[in-house]
Amino acid sequence: MKPERKARILVIDDEENIRKSLKMILEYEGYVFLEAGDGEDGLRMLDESAGIDAVLLDIRMPGRDGLDILKDIKAKPVSPEVIMISGQGTIHEAVEATKLGAYEFLEKPLHRDRVLLSLRNALQQKALTRENIDLRRKADKRYQLIGSHPLMKKLWKEIQAAAPTNATILIHGESGTGKELIARAIHTGSLRAKEPFIQVNCAAIPEELIESELFGHEKGSFTGATERKTGKFEQADGGTIFLDEIGDMSLKTQSKVLRVLEEGEVQKVGSSKIAKVDVRVIAATNKDLKKEIEKGNFRDDLFFRLNVVPIESPALREKPEDIPLLVDYFGRLFAEENNFRAKAFSPEAMDAMTKASWKGNIRELRNVVERLLIMVDKDVIERKDLPESIRGGRDLLLPEPDKIKSLKDFRDQAEKEFILAKLERNDWNISLTAREIDTPRSNLYKKLEQFGIKIVSSAGEAAEPDDPAEPKSD
Repeated sequence: MKPERKARILVIDDEENIRKSLKMILEYEGYVFLEAGDGEDGLRMLDESAGIDAVLLDIRMPGRDGLDILKDIKAKPVSPEVIMISGQGTIHEAVEATKLGAYEFLEKPLHRDRVLLSLRNALQQKALTRENIDLRRKADKRYQLIGSHPLMKKLWKEIQAAAPTNATILIHGESGTGKELIARAIHTGSLRAKEPFIQVNCAAIPEELIESELFGHEKGSFTGATERKTGKFEQADGGTIFLDEIGDMSLKTQSKVLRVLEEGEVQKVGSSKIAKVDVRVIAATNKDLKKEIEKGNFRDDLFFRLNVVPIESPALREKPEDIPLLVDYFGRLFAEENNFRAKAFSPEAMDAMTKASWKGNIRELRNVVERLLIMVDKDVIERKDLPESIRGGRDLLLPEPDKIKSLKDFRDQAEKEFILAKLERNDWNISLTAREIDTPRSNLYKKLEQFGIKIVSSAGEAAEPDDPAEPKSD
């Protein structure tokens, strides 16, 4: 079991007796003690010593005083908690120290129990701050947009242009392409980043409950309304609401959403009162809303109000060059979150992943990567470990009739494509392929020679064919 790390405490005080006294107290309690006789020396130690958790800082010292040093400490990207100490402190100095970020202000003479209590509380605060930072970093990792394809670069430019504004945005894209990630990136880059980001999946909420979910309801307004409920729009007040799959929203609810967009007003179900909200709306859909308007399923006025800034979320098949990046990203993320050993994909496996169709887009890719990391008990994931739907090899490409001169040429080219597809599906195993296409192995070897097909080994290299004579049954 890994031993618990001892907290590192830096004491900055020009009085040697104070430093000696604190050294005895802190080391007795199991802390790592560090000391500096002036502010500049203390700042240098903070830069050179890794992981100082808390600082006891004298407010009155020769040269730069403690308040000035406190400003420099708190200006660091990750700063320790600071407890100010002084024998001649004033209320004004204590208030100023608190404004500058000091955790507490202690007066001399210092009392052992008071010092230790303040220090324990400061370290707990530091631990909570570190935990919040770690959680935020993990959340940021989970919601990253990954890719270097020109389509992704174009997408990032659109996000960066739209994010700082209050414009309503409509994200178009197939299911699983990462529309939520785009919405979160827009919110994170906006002036509302510190305010709530509220997500609503309009397709997942029954029609009879969607209004209550979005706008809230009063107690007793309908059967089952046993208490008053605040709606998602009010929860998002000051921030952003993301209406995913808005194409599945009923016409009645669409009219109320339009009212929020135009007037900034919401009305709870069963209430006559109207509440004002300041909410930025980002919507997303995998449907063609113009066609839905023609069918009478979507309001044209709501469409034009939402479609101020349209953003397209590209399908994975449009940017296959990004698949290796995504596979590596999801692999590292899953391993880190679940304390798994990192695993690699062989070149053949990665090639098959890149060539797969991925109808479920990035969501499907992520699920497959996680499944492989769990189920494959090896450091390297091979092509044969992939699901059959992924390692199925190439799509069968029939020759274009306009480019073929004779029926024989058409038949030969189609037969060659068929054999290649089956070989790839079976990892270039001749026996399995021959069995699957119901032909003797000797005949398959003849076809390989006829069409100039070289057998590929498991390492992805051309291999010499075995004796084409029909072997004994396996």
